[in-house]
Amino acid sequence: MKRITLGTNGPEVPRLGLGCMGMSAFYTGSGTDEQGSIATIHRALELGITFFDTAEVYGPYTNEELVGKALAGRRHEAVIATKFGFLQHRTDGSRGLDGSPENARLALEGSLKRLGTDYIDIFYQHRMDPKVPIEETVGELAKFVDEGKIRYIGLSEAAASTIRRAHTVHTITAVQSEYSLWTRDPEPEVLPVLRELGIGFVPYSPLGRGFLTGTIRSVDQLDESDFRRSNPRFEGENLEANIRIVEQVDAVAAEVGAKPGQVALAWLLAQGDDIAPIPGTKRVSYLEENAAADALVLSPSQLSALGAVAAAAGDRYPDMSSVNR
Repeated sequence: MKRITLGTNGPEVPRLGLGCMGMSAFYTGSGTDEQGSIATIHRALELGITFFDTAEVYGPYTNEELVGKALAGRRHEAVIATKFGFLQHRTDGSRGLDGSPENARLALEGSLKRLGTDYIDIFYQHRMDPKVPIEETVGELAKFVDEGKIRYIGLSEAAASTIRRAHTVHTITAVQSEYSLWTRDPEPEVLPVLRELGIGFVPYSPLGRGFLTGTIRSVDQLDESDFRRSNPRFEGENLEANIRIVEQVDAVAAEVGAKPGQVALAWLLAQGDDIAPIPGTKRVSYLEENAAADALVLSPSQLSALGAVAAAAGDRYPDMSSVNR
């Protein structure tokens, strides 16, 4: 697995990480196979995929516990990223934005305990809290760096202007946002700012929440509790329009003798050597399939054809108010 340095002075990570959310939350089958999920994390280490992404809200809490259990005794082999800000620890712990310094510290202590570690490699603010200036939040995170409790600071789904403001307080090592063939939102503003400031980019949902693998043709394939059932891109006419995007990915996959998901990842990796996508899976077979995308090289004409596919129909979330701010 090829490796990159995340940001100007960040950690060395593989070009492909592992998103662990679906092992515990939001997707069909989550939380049903702990041993299979642990086996997937162990296989990732064997393949050189040592970058693991989680968050306190996944479960909540159970995904961090799972990752901590899987990496017990092997912490030194891993780069662990987790996120805070979606749970309100100053009150009852319910879901809601809280970027206050007090909440950040409470969240950090909980994450350290659940992960079974005394430091976190990248600590992201999961969503920006409009009630708390980003300078206050990052100022507190900088203290965590000084205390040795976190090594690097990250932001998730932040607007370009917010990233700039945060970076004046303390170096931001990584920004995480959704980015894939059907989510090109970061390209006009966020990616240029990250490259100007020397900040690494960690795309989540690089397979379009599984859609770009070509395996989803109907929401009837998904559990009733699956988050994607309420996602606008999986509904009605949007679903039909987005299947046409996948068919174009399928065509390139047939040309190169690869899986559609591998082609989608190879396109994303070709967008820059400062990008480390984190495709998620709870299965060893899919992990191995994703890992093989690291060696897949698409031709300029194939990259151009993929880059020209139509934008996905439908918003990324039912409520887009918490992203890009």
